[in-house]
Amino acid sequence: MKGDKKHMEIILMRHGEPEYRGAGKVSYREMAGWIDSYNRSSTGRDRPSEMAQILAYRALTFLSSPLPRALSSLKTLGCEPGLIDEVFREAELPVFRIPGLRLSPFYWAALFRVLWLCGLSGESERVSAVKKRATKAAEILVNVAKDSDGPVLLMGHGMINRFIAKELIASGWKEQTSPVTGYWGAGVYSLV
Repeated sequence: MKGDKKHMEIILMRHGEPEYRGAGKVSYREMAGWIDSYNRSSTGRDRPSEMAQILAYRALTFLSSPLPRALSSLKTLGCEPGLIDEVFREAELPVFRIPGLRLSPFYWAALFRVLWLCGLSGESERVSAVKKRATKAAEILVNVAKDSDGPVLLMGHGMINRFIAKELIASGWKEQTSPVTGYWGAGVYSLV
């Protein structure tokens, strides 16, 4: 009908759990290697949640980060990405020199992420650069949603998905489902 507005929906989903776990405790020096191995890891035999499966079943168009954990997550869901783009990759994690400690890589990652959010980026991508990338990512998603006859699903990552969600909301999209944290977590955004 003339004058009817199209209902558009974007699903921002985080990848499944990466297969690589690495050592129990590492020094800050070993974290760079751990991050590299984590970034090269697929999700192995990790299975998606029921909600992730339902959302993927509803989606008609799929986009993905180029990182193996995102691509293998889509494959596990039986989905083929129509677009794989660096703009959707996770925000880089800096490594800071903190001698004398050996921590779980996940504690190091949490500490480094908090420092990054506070503006300390070391040699990695700054928060402001990730925000600009999220703006571009949101624009791509919106354009794809305009051309799609149904929901669009991005298989991305925790931090970049949060920044993309903020961009969507700032441009008038409504959060239909609050983002679920953790592996396979997703948020749903719509615009009429």
